[in-house]
Amino acid sequence: MKQNPATRRTNYGPWLVGLGAALWGTESAWRIPLNQLFDAQVIVFWEHILILLMLLPLLLSRLADLPKIDARTWGYLIFSGFAGSAVGTVFFTLALKHGNPTVVNVILNIQPFISTLGAFFLFGDRLTPRFFLYAGIAILGGILLSVEHPTLIGESFEKAGLNLGTGYALVCALFWGLSTVAGRGTMIGMPLRLAASLRVVVGLICMTFILLIYGKLNRVSLWPPAAQAHITTAIVALLLLASISGAIPLLIYFEGLRLTRASTAGYFEMMQTLAAVCITWGFFHAALHWHQVIAGIVLMAAVTMVQRAQAAVETSPIDGEMPLSSDR
Repeated sequence: MKQNPATRRTNYGPWLVGLGAALWGTESAWRIPLNQLFDAQVIVFWEHILILLMLLPLLLSRLADLPKIDARTWGYLIFSGFAGSAVGTVFFTLALKHGNPTVVNVILNIQPFISTLGAFFLFGDRLTPRFFLYAGIAILGGILLSVEHPTLIGESFEKAGLNLGTGYALVCALFWGLSTVAGRGTMIGMPLRLAASLRVVVGLICMTFILLIYGKLNRVSLWPPAAQAHITTAIVALLLLASISGAIPLLIYFEGLRLTRASTAGYFEMMQTLAAVCITWGFFHAALHWHQVIAGIVLMAAVTMVQRAQAAVETSPIDGEMPLSSDR
């Protein structure tokens, strides 16, 4: 029996989500070496400029829709661009610089709990009774994952292995999780392609102000001596970050979300963690202790279970609602 087009689109939708998420997971491969050449804020600034240039045709093609956007949708978009595209990404870059990159990428899986809770307060989404049970398990798993030497935690946090990287990762997860909720509100009020490109515009404006505030909007800060000494590495890594890990997965991922139930998308989003861990552990030798591996598995299992439990109260994005998933 031949499948109708709608069925075929639904079948490959989750795989697009997985591919987009996996490509997002490659960003550590470029951010880690770029951290040696630029300040974190400068990396994110250049990233936004390059992504905007790549998405400019999409933005120009939908400018006629701008007058149709209401104030509420603009509010969601501005917060999403500020929290997710700009500030959250800065904290992620800092987390990779100051912490174990593998720990950072795994601990970011707490985002679905933040976004689900945020949607409960903002949109009145129902929570499954098991939500708080799985959230508690995930928090415990995240704590154990963050502690390199748990037997030394009684002496000091520093000896136990807690560092700035873990703190930055948690702040990043908070901003990205809240950005997901705002992104959902944005998608309700404007076309996907316009929302994706405008979000980058808002992020670039925010990063420009951030650089102005920190006094880094100058030639020396934007292209420091370290980058001048390794100009090929700097240019290639920035281009790969903006394309392979930026604009391309953005379009693939959100097209997949459009064709995929949120409950299904949640499983395929785990490809981001898998890709990131393969890179940080395999290429940068950021290994985990055995208890951290177990804690990471427990954390991801808890995320999977809460997404499965929430599936009963979700609405299919194919029926017109943007799913509550990762919004970078």
